[in-house]
Amino acid sequence: MLLTAFGGLMWLLYTAMLVLAVVALVMAVLAREDAYRAANKQTKMFWLILLGLAVAVNLLVPMLFLQIAFLVATIVFFVDVRPALQQVSGGGRGGRRGGSSSDGPYGPYNGGR
Repeated sequence: MLLTAFGGLMWLLYTAMLVLAVVALVMAVLAREDAYRAANKQTKMFWLILLGLAVAVNLLVPMLFLQIAFLVATIVFFVDVRPALQQVSGGGRGGRRGGSSSDGPYGPYNGGR
């Protein structure tokens, strides 16, 4: 019973790492090449190769050490590279679309006045 639960947990962990790597790879593909240079990050090709290897390792090589190493690279993409790309590209949240920081979904918030 315990081995079955452990096997199920490991399968869930492997699947989650694969999904994260695939999502990161798709996001890296969709970003413009010049955005990587403008954000002062590695090149687009670097991230495509790194994240492509992450997907390949998760699919083909079930070695937890390699999977964790590429999981770290995937997390770096999500928390460092992607926000920088969004900021340079003008995407994301906040006042980048011309509104102020006090704007709500239906217009500016004026404190109930």
